[in-house]
Amino acid sequence: MRILVLGIGNLLLGDEAVGVRIVEALEERYTLPCHVEVLDGGTSGMELLDVMAARDHLIVADAVLTGAAPGSVAVLHDEEIPAFFSRKVSPHQLGLCDVLMALKLTDEFPRRLTLVGVVPSSLEPGIRLTPVVSAAIEPALAEVLTALAESGVKASRKEVADVGCD
Repeated sequence: MRILVLGIGNLLLGDEAVGVRIVEALEERYTLPCHVEVLDGGTSGMELLDVMAARDHLIVADAVLTGAAPGSVAVLHDEEIPAFFSRKVSPHQLGLCDVLMALKLTDEFPRRLTLVGVVPSSLEPGIRLTPVVSAAIEPALAEVLTALAESGVKASRKEVADVGCD
């Protein structure tokens, strides 16, 4: 299996960085099998086309606007996701939607697609998450781990001496 966990977000726009912070927490705390790649996608768009192509499961962590309260966690699957991004939080989401559509056109769309999103409280310039969105990292990370488990991936809590894949 080829699985990618992709964090998306702008580290300079407050809560917009939540997707990146979720994958950082995943990498810091868990050991994953070597067939699972974890990537900070930042604000990249079409540059991610090759890395996202033909995945068995693509899990994206990002800030999302759902109409729910800030800090709420939303989980969407497969065909729900491209349609969901018609309401954008930031310009990088247009890029993500474009990449997903390009993958569909080239028959390289992931076999499974999961979006774990957190509703932002503030998108003002700044390098810190608001407290409500910081508190959402744990439940969002739990949803990422659930998505991995649904693909048969067991994530193990890291011990001090653990080393990653080479």
